[in-house]
Amino acid sequence: MFSVVNPATEDVIAEVPRTPVEQVDEIIATARAAFPGWRDVAPGDRARLLRRFAELVDTNVEELAALEVRNSGHTISNARWEAGNVRDVLHFYAGAPERLHGMQIPVAGGVDVTFKEPLGVVGVIVPWNFPMPIAGWGFAPALAAGNTVVLKPAELTPLTALRLGELALEAGIPPGVFTVVTGQGSVVGERLVTHPDIRKIVFTGSTEVGTALMAKCAPQVKRVTLELGGKSANIVFADSDLEKAAATAPYGVFDNAGQDCCARSRILVERTVFDHFMGLLEPAVKGVRVEDPALDSAEMGPLISAAHHASVSAYVPDDAPVAFRGNAPDGPGFWFAPTVLAPVAPGTPAFTDEIFGPVVAVTPFDDEADAIRLANATDYGLSGSIWTRDLGRAFRVARAYESGNLSVNSHSSVRYWTPFGGYKRSGLGRELGPDALDAFTETKNVFIDTEE
Repeated sequence: MFSVVNPATEDVIAEVPRTPVEQVDEIIATARAAFPGWRDVAPGDRARLLRRFAELVDTNVEELAALEVRNSGHTISNARWEAGNVRDVLHFYAGAPERLHGMQIPVAGGVDVTFKEPLGVVGVIVPWNFPMPIAGWGFAPALAAGNTVVLKPAELTPLTALRLGELALEAGIPPGVFTVVTGQGSVVGERLVTHPDIRKIVFTGSTEVGTALMAKCAPQVKRVTLELGGKSANIVFADSDLEKAAATAPYGVFDNAGQDCCARSRILVERTVFDHFMGLLEPAVKGVRVEDPALDSAEMGPLISAAHHASVSAYVPDDAPVAFRGNAPDGPGFWFAPTVLAPVAPGTPAFTDEIFGPVVAVTPFDDEADAIRLANATDYGLSGSIWTRDLGRAFRVARAYESGNLSVNSHSSVRYWTPFGGYKRSGLGRELGPDALDAFTETKNVFIDTEE
């Protein structure tokens, strides 16, 4: 067993099993045995089961949200959105079983058709920063396509995943089709990656772990979808609405205490308005409400653990160029005040490393070309924002910025009906949207000779 801790109070709130590798093998065997039956469920019936699952999630949104607040330190408003996102993603992909259309391709001498067929057992490995929605992004399309799923939540945040597993069974999804297994990444995650009956891995986490995981999948040519790190830029041009850009910037980076691969953790500001922007940014940062995440008024909660608090703190040594900070509670909990570093030189750790906390680096740029150069000066390419009133500039910069998800005059990154994923070392493949099903199916081509 291992202890689950509330990061806002440091209290132990649950004890969860460390599943041994032998039991992981049994769970995978059960999922494999359940696969033929789930694959052969009529599309309309599979869709109805997924809708029933979504309806049960909706009925239990408040319970799931409260559980996430205690387990992850998410604000209650964020946690409600996250539970609702699981519901919405299930509803979206519940429409897929009846729309997994193949093609009829003109050929000489016969008929050629294609079929979209499920892979088999899919392993979904979920991080601690967004336990509910990221789980749903993996298991919903996988189940819709006819695969069975073994879901491994992060050791720090397993509680909502376990509850979702219970709701799936309550919805009528057969045993073995969707199983949640808790334990260490080095045991459970490792076995999902190496087991030959797992046909695909969906992993969200650090680039370092994702790179190692991909290498371990290679000997079996195991399919992978990877959503990894980010060091996204929020580019503010002088012609933008500076008041709005400054007022929204804290929420582009400090949401979920900066523990977000999409966090705009670099703010690039045109030099001619740098000082003015910083003057607008300071009250916005100091106005972020960092408090008990169970309060409806909370805008930011604590970091996830003591170890992660130490990791984030290392990026703000005594001689760091701290421009200003926000506020955070004293006392128990892994609290970290929103922190703005400025000006930050390109190439320094605060500019290049994924801090994964409420620390933002602000750097001036000279012109459009310089902004693009600085935005792309990273191994990552997951998200980003562009602030300008010039539509032509918005398109030029968006096309030149090497990133999978961009917003103009906003900080939106994820909609469940549009694709999500990264460039460069931020990942491989796309989740969400209509194309996610391709990641969970094989295309079979069949030619029928009609001339005999």
